[in-house]
Amino acid sequence: MFEKLLFIFDMANNHMGDVNHALRIVDELKKVTEIYDNIFNFAIKLQYRDLDTFIHPDFKDRFDIKYVKRFTETRLSWETLNKIKNYITERGFIAICTPFDENSVEKVVEHDFDIIKVASCSFTDWPLLENIVERNKPIIASTAGVSFDDIKRVVLFLKHRKKKFALMHCVAEYPTNDKNLQLNQIDFFKNNFPDIPVGYSTHESPENFKSIIIAIAKGAKIFEKHVGIPTEKYNINNYSATPSQISKWLENAAYAVEMCGVNGKRYSFGEDELKTLKSLQRGIFAKKHIKKNEVLVKEDVFFAIPTGEQQLTANDMSKYSQICALREIKLNEPITNDNSEYYNNFENVSEIVNKISRFVKNTNVTVPKNTELELSHHYGIEKFYEFGLSMITVVNREYCKKLLILLPGQCHPEQYHKVKEETFHVLFGNIKLTLDGVEKDYSAGDVVTIEPETKHIIYTDSGAIIEEISSTHCSDDSFYTDEKINFNKNRKTFIPFWLDSTL
Repeated sequence: MFEKLLFIFDMANNHMGDVNHALRIVDELKKVTEIYDNIFNFAIKLQYRDLDTFIHPDFKDRFDIKYVKRFTETRLSWETLNKIKNYITERGFIAICTPFDENSVEKVVEHDFDIIKVASCSFTDWPLLENIVERNKPIIASTAGVSFDDIKRVVLFLKHRKKKFALMHCVAEYPTNDKNLQLNQIDFFKNNFPDIPVGYSTHESPENFKSIIIAIAKGAKIFEKHVGIPTEKYNINNYSATPSQISKWLENAAYAVEMCGVNGKRYSFGEDELKTLKSLQRGIFAKKHIKKNEVLVKEDVFFAIPTGEQQLTANDMSKYSQICALREIKLNEPITNDNSEYYNNFENVSEIVNKISRFVKNTNVTVPKNTELELSHHYGIEKFYEFGLSMITVVNREYCKKLLILLPGQCHPEQYHKVKEETFHVLFGNIKLTLDGVEKDYSAGDVVTIEPETKHIIYTDSGAIIEEISSTHCSDDSFYTDEKINFNKNRKTFIPFWLDSTL
């Protein structure tokens, strides 16, 4: 409905009851809008009133009443109004109409307008709304002077009837003083109705070209302004814009769109921007002599400027990244794309954490709040689903409690402890536990104690959660029979607040 920003030109009664004048307004608007057809959509709006029923019989000749006089003097036949509508469509505009009574709704449908507009004064006109929602037309509704409770009621009314609709912030002050524009209402509507397009119906001075910039920056999608053409015969009111003012209005709108840039996604960075940022980032340098194939850790390097063109920077070094030397690197030598290989495991870690989170939630095992998740990837993160384990340390004092989480098909390689004695209580799933070469099956509810020096392997087909109760855990008391694991400096990744968020 609103793939592009939509600009609505409300002709209202500014056709002055003169069909040729109405067609001239359409032609003049076409001239000023056609250069923006590639970035904006344009509509012209008429207003329909069945004056024979809209005005009470006793007041039809009361020209002392402003609107009776105005509507009567600019009256056009339904046939003439349909001619104007068809011309609007022929000239490439979307055709919109505001009906103020049920008979006019029938004419809007008969004349095949594209969109029905609900005026602010009709926002809670329930008989009229009931009639409008029966029609297969998108709806745009203005909200001037309408309480938030009433807005919520109408929104629910339209949603329950599965209508495609938009809301317009509007102030019914003609013209609206700049200090009364209340443009923050655009934010208010967007925050309260994030799934509904929000627009801005303007009645400010036609010489105000700043409000359109602000409205676009706030994310409004639809814009409405009264239009007219002054001539020797016809005057124009002080809140309707001339074609030249519309041209200036659209010029500022296009400028605002250009300044705001891309919407709904991160913008593409220019080469100059990236080059400037790179020159301000600290480069990575060797703090010691680094051997070929050595995986660098933070203690092996230091960060300083200037940074070379191919050099890795401090921004590249995180708990998700791995840098491996392709050759010997001397003390103080920069770490570059030529002498090292860089891996960023964020995507892998993110996928793993999300799978673990879903797995734990599906087991109905309650885990402590605000805990840190420890990923053990003994042979690298790329082999985590084959050889790995996730761990939550609940407490580690003189006694220790941990939760061990294994995904389906995971194996924790053979290890032993020289000091720690541990007891496993299987909370969920099934495991194959190998103790000093003897394999045995355990399932939920089983308890087994593993004494110091006992080599043990854990494997699960189905996935499992194990409660581990032990004496104090010390980082230097875990020994793997595969020496490759013992020398792997990057086999642990720690993720805080993992269960309540998605990486």
